[in-house]
Amino acid sequence: MNISNPERASVLVHALPYIKKYSGKIVVIKYGGNAMIDENLKSSVMKDIVLLALIGVKVVLVHGGGPEINETLEKLGKQSVFKNGLRVTDKETVDVVQMVLAGKVNKSLVNLIGVKGGKAIGLSGIDGHMLKAKIKNSELGYVGEITKVNAAPIIDVLEKGYIPVVSTVACDEEGNVYNVNADTAAAKIAGELKAESLISMTDISGILRDKSDPSTLISKISVSEAPSLIESGVIAGGMIPKTECCVNAVKWGVKRVFIIDGRVPHSIIIEMLTDEGIGTMFEN
Repeated sequence: MNISNPERASVLVHALPYIKKYSGKIVVIKYGGNAMIDENLKSSVMKDIVLLALIGVKVVLVHGGGPEINETLEKLGKQSVFKNGLRVTDKETVDVVQMVLAGKVNKSLVNLIGVKGGKAIGLSGIDGHMLKAKIKNSELGYVGEITKVNAAPIIDVLEKGYIPVVSTVACDEEGNVYNVNADTAAAKIAGELKAESLISMTDISGILRDKSDPSTLISKISVSEAPSLIESGVIAGGMIPKTECCVNAVKWGVKRVFIIDGRVPHSIIIEMLTDEGIGTMFEN
């Protein structure tokens, strides 16, 4: 694509108010879906994150890694079992989850941010006992419900000028390790940090009034509106827990929460630094 120098200048000037708005503020990005699997999309996300960091945004990247866990379990000859969308996690499985999330996935993202010109440090919810958890449901095994967030390790990394990359495993006082939902973890972390924004990357364009019609995208939803949208079926299925995480994040002190389509290249920049935005915003 050929863009003239005046056009480039116009784009930068247009973004200036948004750069001023977010510079020095904390933005938590929950990273998942196709944007985590497709190499071109992954590259696009990392470039967006590095750009934001370079203009003074304090980015915190929170990630899961379901497909990588499934692949590793398959190689080990262990079948993935799910109940109500949650992974049944026995002791052997939670060891694999910890190895894959806190090891392979986390360090590959840290490395990729470095390749794109950024500075990142990988953390897990176990580091500094950042994410404390308890058993969510005995039938699910080591699937945790977050009970407390200690944001000090994240703040320390941010203050040193690095991008914290957080994998969503947690622990309890007895040393047990738990697999925790990445959406919930991102919302809890953003709330504890009193973040300016939480951006949740998904494989849909946002909340649609008609699921078959992209033109019915709801660009803004207030916290008070969400229950009626769930009750009426506009928000249904897997979007219900994501919406609940967004609503809770606002209640916990995050100013704005966005669900954006991670399949769109540079969707983070489009949402944060343009008038139009790209997804659904939740606010008070």
